[in-house]
Amino acid sequence: MTIVGIDDTDSRERGMCTTYVAMRIAERLRRTCRLDGQSAASSSPAANDSSDVPPDPIARLLLVRLNPAVEYKTRGNAALAIHVDCDPDLAFDVARETLASLAETADERTNPGLVVAGHDFHRAAIPDAVAEFAGRAVRDHLEIEDATACCERHGYPNWHAGNGRGRIGALAAIGAWRALEEWTVEYISYREPVRWGTDRRVDRESLFTAAEWGYPDVWDTVDRGEDETVCVPHTPGPILHGIRGDDSTVARAVADRIESEPVASSQLFVTNQGTDAHLREGTIETAREGRAYRLEGRVASEPETRRGGHVFFELAAAAADDDPPIDDGAKRPHLECATFEPTKRFRDRVRALRVGDRLTACGEVSAGTLKLEKFAVRDLVRTERVTPTCPDCERTMKSAGRDQGYRCRDCGTNAPSKESVPIERDLEGGWYEVPPCARRHVAKPLVRGGFDAPVHPER
Repeated sequence: MTIVGIDDTDSRERGMCTTYVAMRIAERLRRTCRLDGQSAASSSPAANDSSDVPPDPIARLLLVRLNPAVEYKTRGNAALAIHVDCDPDLAFDVARETLASLAETADERTNPGLVVAGHDFHRAAIPDAVAEFAGRAVRDHLEIEDATACCERHGYPNWHAGNGRGRIGALAAIGAWRALEEWTVEYISYREPVRWGTDRRVDRESLFTAAEWGYPDVWDTVDRGEDETVCVPHTPGPILHGIRGDDSTVARAVADRIESEPVASSQLFVTNQGTDAHLREGTIETAREGRAYRLEGRVASEPETRRGGHVFFELAAAAADDDPPIDDGAKRPHLECATFEPTKRFRDRVRALRVGDRLTACGEVSAGTLKLEKFAVRDLVRTERVTPTCPDCERTMKSAGRDQGYRCRDCGTNAPSKESVPIERDLEGGWYEVPPCARRHVAKPLVRGGFDAPVHPER
């Protein structure tokens, strides 16, 4: 039993994809291990029995999304693990050769890494320290020295090119099977190599029809509101499309229903995509750069649309549930929140917020700003304080002076203070999210369920 972990083989400009490299390694391991098994059985009387097919030595391929705030990532910050029943030395040699031949090392920012763990891939066999390393890689920042020290401590052979930063993700992928509790799937179809770098030919109508057929077992396949084919990448790499969901059978069926250019190969991955594994519980006071959080607070400023269509507001630390709406907000810690133009219609949800609304806000802290991925409305302000109206003439009263209330100049009637009037709201209680076209790989779509309030999913 062996776990092969790899990371950092792709390039923003030159393409490639670490899932493709993992699939190719798995293919070579499958052929090599089966050949070894057949040769070992050649002396057996049953060796010539055509029905005696060696079992598949590949148990699964893991696609592990690590901390999306890490600056060294390409796009989705994915690391891969291959669970294979074979000799670890053989697995290391096959993986190293394949990785070295496919990684885009001509890009100086590509620094591939390989780590091989020669032990059972059942969760209980993965050491505590390796699982802990994986958990930190999903939610925190690690250094190359952290990975190399852990590999040395557990006797894991490793290989790298460049500065070897990929060993961080490779080791994290080894520990992820134990570190993470929730898993989904992605079924990825790959292009013929001769087509890489050219425009993809995928029939939009069949794709949207297939996505509708598979929903909600598969999700984030298309964005109906923006009319976008989310599952089809725009990079020059080998992926034709990737179908994400909770059910592997449905994901395969959706892929089969899509009319497109020829599919060269395909692979099912078990993944932490769509699980919110990157989010940690926190407070506005303690939130740190480059981490993602769930934060409780009250809206402390009116949402403001700035140049470029980005929307900003201040979130103040929340106290007890029965606090008056943010009257003492200036005394509480604040954090700027933002939703940027690519989040499209999600910005309208943010614009509908009012000072005093109580929220759970989720997102990454970057440059002192929480970049919103989703939020839950816990309590809405339902009234507003307005200058009172004269009960006799129905005209708006005027201030009678500092701390002297209000007076109608025509009728002489008085009111001690502003009055509360009901207001209409365009929001309801519950969870709101960015649309599929703007969703991070690891962020959990509301349609998957398991949330602590009503949901308003985007499709």
